[in-house]
Amino acid sequence: MAAGHAHPLYRSGDSPVHRLPPEVKIVAALVGVCCVVATPRTAFGVFAGYLALLAGIWVLAELPFGWILRRSVIELPFVALVVLLPFTGEGPRVDVLGLSLSEPGLHGAWNILAKGTLGVLTSLTLAGTTPLRDLLLGLQRLHAPQLVVTIATLMLRYVDVIAAEAQRMRIARISRGHDPRFLWQAGATARGIGALFVRSYERGERVHLAMLSRGWTGTLPQLSDRRTTARQWLTGLVPAAAALGLAVTGWVIA
Repeated sequence: MAAGHAHPLYRSGDSPVHRLPPEVKIVAALVGVCCVVATPRTAFGVFAGYLALLAGIWVLAELPFGWILRRSVIELPFVALVVLLPFTGEGPRVDVLGLSLSEPGLHGAWNILAKGTLGVLTSLTLAGTTPLRDLLLGLQRLHAPQLVVTIATLMLRYVDVIAAEAQRMRIARISRGHDPRFLWQAGATARGIGALFVRSYERGERVHLAMLSRGWTGTLPQLSDRRTTARQWLTGLVPAAAALGLAVTGWVIA
């Protein structure tokens, strides 16, 4: 079903990280993020340890650092908001380079920036080593809500279809004199979005009727019957155990 739908964040490879079962990587990433969130914000060395742990995984997975950094710019809008906290926060003030900044605001900005960045990097590591179809398979094996897996699978299957339909409608508008650079033509763009919604809704109804006529019962079949071994779980959860150790260290030294 998901053939030809490799997401742009995935980097193909044959590293030990790529070969791990997807459910193992999902659990390891979730544990790692929870450990980062639970770490006291003043444990600066522990956050450096998390980054070193991720860097080791990138080397093992053959993910270039530049490739990761280019895709981590997705958090830049949040960084822009974080920058305002030291200026708008209350409490004791400290002078930094001639600027009077709020000490609680500085700590809050660091807390959001460090944990948010590590969360983004962890997500990119998971996405960069796991195709979308395998992520859905991992969720299915972890007994995620069946409705969520079904919706995500169908969305993956038809997102390219909807995108292609939107591109054809855009080309049709431009060929008839539409220029999206002009503000007064925003109405045509809005009507096009509405038409795309109607077409997508109608397509969804037709697809659903076709599925029912072919025996659809509301649940997806098992995408794979391969079993994950205990050795694979132990190997894949080593980074999660290291992250847990770092989190405990953070509370001890805090």
